[in-house]
Amino acid sequence: MKVALLQMTSGDDPKTNLRTVSQMMRDAARLGAAFILTPEITNCVSSSIAHQNGALFSQNEDPMLAALRDQARTMGVWLLIGSLALKTADADGRFANRSFLIGADGRIVACYDKIHMFDVQLNATETYAESKGYRPGKTAIVAQAPFARIGMTICYDVRFAYLYRALAQAGAQILTVPAAFSPVTGKAHWHVLLRARAIETGCFVLAPAQTGQNGPMRATYGHSLAVAPWGEVLLDAGEEPGVHLVELNLADVDKARQRVPSLSHDRPYRVVP
Repeated sequence: MKVALLQMTSGDDPKTNLRTVSQMMRDAARLGAAFILTPEITNCVSSSIAHQNGALFSQNEDPMLAALRDQARTMGVWLLIGSLALKTADADGRFANRSFLIGADGRIVACYDKIHMFDVQLNATETYAESKGYRPGKTAIVAQAPFARIGMTICYDVRFAYLYRALAQAGAQILTVPAAFSPVTGKAHWHVLLRARAIETGCFVLAPAQTGQNGPMRATYGHSLAVAPWGEVLLDAGEEPGVHLVELNLADVDKARQRVPSLSHDRPYRVVP
């Protein structure tokens, strides 16, 4: 199966980002991709809650979601919208960071709200407080596509290995990790975390990423990755935006798990402080 990871530099204008991702999807389909994946926050990368309140929509009203669903149906491809920032009905006004799996008929097959919020202080000048603007999800998702069962996650989730083990034990063969990773943590941890999640679960890991300068106060690491179930990096997209293709053989999932069947080797234990 041919898969396309779209590496983008989304800014804070959803209309501009829609034009970009639509063209990339057309390019990917022309190159033969049957499954196309976009990065985290495809629609609007912004650190301003005030700007987001003016630029974002609810799920039922979001123009990018509607347009990309139509485009997937027209092209006959499966699409993972890595995530969209969406308004919610929450009393505190926080947004959802929501990933969508779209079928080749344009329907929403599954959606997943990012569970783990990126609340960190990396250094004296770089601080993130995702939970101020976004509410965390509560449900892990494994979705069925014709070609594989897909475990859906987003970015900072990658640091929580138990989530990926649970998804694999629930039947996932492909794990999606759309991201807008910080350059600081990306250089130190991105490759090793994604390879570890693949090795631990015997899954393919597909991680389409934001890259470059997304705005005056926001930069992202890039390096969209596809990792095989045995841990080999099949694709590293580097730092340039673009369409990056990789071939997957789902038989490799069974091969890896037969060699090291650790998903069935759980043992009860207690922690002694």
